[in-house]
Amino acid sequence: MAISKKKAFDAEAAAAMTAELRATFGAGKTRSYEWRMAQLNAIVKMMEDREREIVDALRSDLGKPEFESVLYEIGTVKNSCKHTLKELKQWMKPENAGTPFVIFPSSGEIVSEPLGLVLIISPWNYPLSLALDPVVGAIAAGNMVVLKPSEVAPATSAFLAEHVEKYLDSSAVRVVEGSVPETSALLEQKWDKIFYTGNGRVGRIIMAAAAKHLTPVVLELGGKSPVIVDSDVDLKVAVRRIIVGKWGLNNGQTCVAADYIVTTRDFAPKLVDALKHQLEKFYGKDPLESKDLSRVVNSYHFDRLSKILDEEKVSGKIIHGGH
Repeated sequence: MAISKKKAFDAEAAAAMTAELRATFGAGKTRSYEWRMAQLNAIVKMMEDREREIVDALRSDLGKPEFESVLYEIGTVKNSCKHTLKELKQWMKPENAGTPFVIFPSSGEIVSEPLGLVLIISPWNYPLSLALDPVVGAIAAGNMVVLKPSEVAPATSAFLAEHVEKYLDSSAVRVVEGSVPETSALLEQKWDKIFYTGNGRVGRIIMAAAAKHLTPVVLELGGKSPVIVDSDVDLKVAVRRIIVGKWGLNNGQTCVAADYIVTTRDFAPKLVDALKHQLEKFYGKDPLESKDLSRVVNSYHFDRLSKILDEEKVSGKIIHGGH
């Protein structure tokens, strides 16, 4: 029995795909209110029909607890869809625009037009919600969409590749799996907007590729997030909120997770003791046994974090955990 090898997705394949999508866009298929509504409802249906598969994929990729997956991944996508479904008709209405007296009796209005072909490159830390949330916005605006999910979260990427084109209009919404070669092939094409979530290094590559075609980009990049704790706060409430924001959301693998705490010198020991106490209440004496804690995404990032902890300037300052 002959086994057919899957054709590589290269620049030629990317060019053929974008040409096909542009032809569909040129026919006006995505412009109607009804088409946009149908796609958004299809995303909601996919979230509801495939909840168990999504939970399993997120557990495979990140060890995400079911509660966290349902609330922060599936729930986020459904809420975005429902809000957009509620507001879409109003968003699509032309807005009156004033005109100067010198061109009386003319009138003016602002009409929101789809840009065309949108490329979305999503990250691994929230591989479902940060993939589909931009898709919701792009579809609501009447665009064609190509989604490139992160290869670092392979189970969720495979889920999106299999089901997005089943539930949504595959002549207008595509998913391309892969890593650097596939992403490079996509970036060689002309897009009407690129939406990227990830790190600054890749963001620069994407911006450079977009500049060749004067393509507008949205770069959602990481940063450093401080927590400022005053000495007159409700200590228990403050500490529990810090723990949820840092470890309760993807085990710290979140762009807005707390990176460091700023407090007064006198209050710091109380804060540290409270953090130790509440961390044990949240995740037990051995967090590795906890069912409520996500895991580091892969061995590369685990080793990277381990090396940081082993550095001389860090290892001597660890006051809780770190092993």
